Amino acid sequence: MKSITFLSVFFICIISFAQDQKTSTTYFLVRHAEKDLSDPKNRNPKLTEEGVLRAHNWAKTLKDTKIDMVFSTDYFRTKETAKPIADSQNLEVKLYDPRNLYNEDFQQQTKGKTVVIVGHSNTTPTFANKIIGNDKYASIDEKIYGKLFIISIKDDKIADIVLNID
Repeated sequence: MKSITFLSVFFICIISFAQDQKTSTTYFLVRHAEKDLSDPKNRNPKLTEEGVLRAHNWAKTLKDTKIDMVFSTDYFRTKETAKPIADSQNLEVKLYDPRNLYNEDFQQQTKGKTVVIVGHSNTTPTFANKIIGNDKYASIDEKIYGKLFIISIKDDKIADIVLNID
């Protein structure tokens, strides 16, 4: 896997600096890492070795960012992707319902925090769209696992970017 580009590092540093103010909310959204596709009937597969490596790389990518909360759907592949991030920050992985994204309770719980959300090829862009209030992002291709959605909210201003990290 290639290392992060300078732009990625710069943007993450800006987000981290903004969080020192504790007046903004930042969301990092990723799709779960590579899953085991050997059994097409298994609706809840675990990560492959490559997926485990990617999950640990997500933790390395975010290691210099103070994360307050880590969320995952209740599937092996998402929880296994979220766990190294949470462990690196001494946090527990909290579960969220992908059928009820960015509801009022979630907004209140995460306000002023830096949050990582691990989801799926369809729920991750949908979650990002709910946060920004716009249908900007389409589902992620099933072969792509390296997209990092970053959304920052300060007052009523929302900034968003998607980085490809492979």
